Amino acid sequence: MLKHKLIALSVALPLAMALAGTSVPAPAPAKKVPAAASYQPSAEQAAAARLVYGILSDSRYVYRAKPLDDALSMEIHRRYLESLDSQKLFFTQADITRFDAYRTRHDDAIKNQQLGAAYDIFTTYVKRVDDRVAYANRLLAKPFDFSTDDSWAYDREDVAWAASGAELDAAWLKYVKNDALRLKLAGRSQDEIRKTLGKRYAGLAERVHELRADDVFETFMNAYATSIDPHTSYMSPRSAENFNMQMRLSLEGIGAVLQRQEEFVVIRTIVPGGPAGTNGKLKVGDRVVAVGQGASGPMTDVVGWRIDDVVALIRGKKGTQVRLDVLPAEAGTDATPTAIAIVRDKVKLEEQAAQKRVIDVDGRRIGVIELPTFYLDFEAKRRGDKDARSATVDVARLLRELRAEKVDGVVVDLRDNGGGSLLEAVELTGLFIDTGPVVQVRETGGRVSVESDDMGGVAWDGPLAVLVNRSSASASEIFAAAIQDYGRGLIIGEPTFGKGTVQSLIDLDRFPRKDDVQFGQVKLTVAQFFRVDGGTTQHAGVVPDLQFPVTLDASEYGESSFDNALPATRIAQAPHMNVGNFTSLGPQLRSRHKARVATDAEFGWWAQDVATFREDREKKTISLNETVRRAERDRLESQRKQRAAERKAAGLDSDTLARADDGLSASERSVADQTAVEEAAKNRPDPLLRESAAILADALDLLSSDGALTAKVLPVTRQPTIWAE
Repeated sequence: MLKHKLIALSVALPLAMALAGTSVPAPAPAKKVPAAASYQPSAEQAAAARLVYGILSDSRYVYRAKPLDDALSMEIHRRYLESLDSQKLFFTQADITRFDAYRTRHDDAIKNQQLGAAYDIFTTYVKRVDDRVAYANRLLAKPFDFSTDDSWAYDREDVAWAASGAELDAAWLKYVKNDALRLKLAGRSQDEIRKTLGKRYAGLAERVHELRADDVFETFMNAYATSIDPHTSYMSPRSAENFNMQMRLSLEGIGAVLQRQEEFVVIRTIVPGGPAGTNGKLKVGDRVVAVGQGASGPMTDVVGWRIDDVVALIRGKKGTQVRLDVLPAEAGTDATPTAIAIVRDKVKLEEQAAQKRVIDVDGRRIGVIELPTFYLDFEAKRRGDKDARSATVDVARLLRELRAEKVDGVVVDLRDNGGGSLLEAVELTGLFIDTGPVVQVRETGGRVSVESDDMGGVAWDGPLAVLVNRSSASASEIFAAAIQDYGRGLIIGEPTFGKGTVQSLIDLDRFPRKDDVQFGQVKLTVAQFFRVDGGTTQHAGVVPDLQFPVTLDASEYGESSFDNALPATRIAQAPHMNVGNFTSLGPQLRSRHKARVATDAEFGWWAQDVATFREDREKKTISLNETVRRAERDRLESQRKQRAAERKAAGLDSDTLARADDGLSASERSVADQTAVEEAAKNRPDPLLRESAAILADALDLLSSDGALTAKVLPVTRQPTIWAE
């Protein structure tokens, strides 16, 4: 068994959710900071910096420790500037030159807990955002000329810093012009364009002004952490709580997802079965204007607050009451708010948990298990709670249900699964192999341990395929690699992310501190993992047995795109049994796949869209000429209508196809409209999943009709025990 709270992941935090109880105190409400104001570090942040330094500089903790010296200071400086202005749209070369005085000082600043330089840079950043927003508003005062042959180079990561304010003005002219052209092509009038973009840019300034010293600290410490390696990071107390909520999928709160729209925090979705859903009074689109605690606590006006501050007030322990004043979705801003009292309770985030379905393919019933992440309630597991929520427990239950439904094979869909618990990767593999090693882990100092499935028996011994894409990372790669190395199932899709490192979470609050101060957590790389055959997924990822067109190259997205990723290497293999070898089956599967997708309109459209996407990425520019852009828009709309007609002729739903660009961001649409867009995206046809099921069905047909081929592909006769239900 694994002895550490290890994670192998690369995941992004979701929308802020008013769901879980938390011990993280809610800070004072955010207020606009005057442009001339300065941000200053607190004593607590200075103390946290000392703790982070103590961990990241200790080779007993860190797999590849780096001394905090002038060389690393320059790396921190570069990454900090990139985190603030990655597209080089705010700072000028004059700013960068002034900041150069700090390039070799960050190491001493962290060691001596004197972080003023990072806050000075951020203060300048806020001023530059204000400057740019003011300039954008001046541009909106008159119509743009869309008849010129200008173009907007939207990928500015590698461009030089603007030599002057005038050069930055020229870039912003094209930036704003592109936003305006998108809205014009969507049918907006000049007044509507001016109003929409005016609010958009004002919102940008407001969000920046809402940032506090703790946000600056987290950004700067992450510049330090990611200079060690791409997957080391610092999490503030609030970020750490959000991360832990994702991992356990079991929360205490009201069960509502919130979204910021202008000055209001709006109810985006309500979790089925949660307190808000059971209460029945809170509706999607309602705007929260005040929050009160308990039956009689004072109501706090939250209009204009940051969303995470509102969430912190709404969250709370099971059994406690929270009161909300809300403006109904259909009411005007001057309407009288409706008072709603809700008792907080435990909420399960089922949408983020494993799900199943069955696909019928030419008489074969193929079960599908979609697994978004390798989740685990670490604390419940540590306590020995037999009901601790985990991916393995949920998948085992779904496999029992699929067996009862008499499916012929199972596809495990790991697309966009960024990883999660290393323990879960091992135990999930154990659902499909009898016993044996799953992954090798080389720790700091070079010691290699083998993490194995020691529980005899399996949850599913039938035909298996694993569907992956470039965003399948870390724990997903451990699982897919083990299934491939054992010959237990087919791997289908595109090469995975290529992350072969293991992270551990260290709670900084375990160190001596004041009771009312929290320091957050550090996620640091503590080991590298290797396949049971001795190879590594680092950089190369898991290469599927049967590949689909590649959406993104490794140089564009994946471990290889990081400039300080650990190198790939090999170690000795761990003895294991190969239960299958699909080499002999490959040519026939590829032949059938090629013939089938040649007549599959949905798969063909997807491949066409991938090719167009890749072509557009290579261009890295977009025309600002209305005639050119309108012709491209008309071409895409004609293509959409043609596809819709073909789908209708085939008796399929055409309403799920993507619509033309409306020029709006998600927060600018009504909640109902945005939800409709997202639901349509979820309901779109999935030709890759259907084709993966068809490939597994092909394998079943070929093996059931050719004994000699079966002897080559499945040479090992085994009788694993199916787990008792």
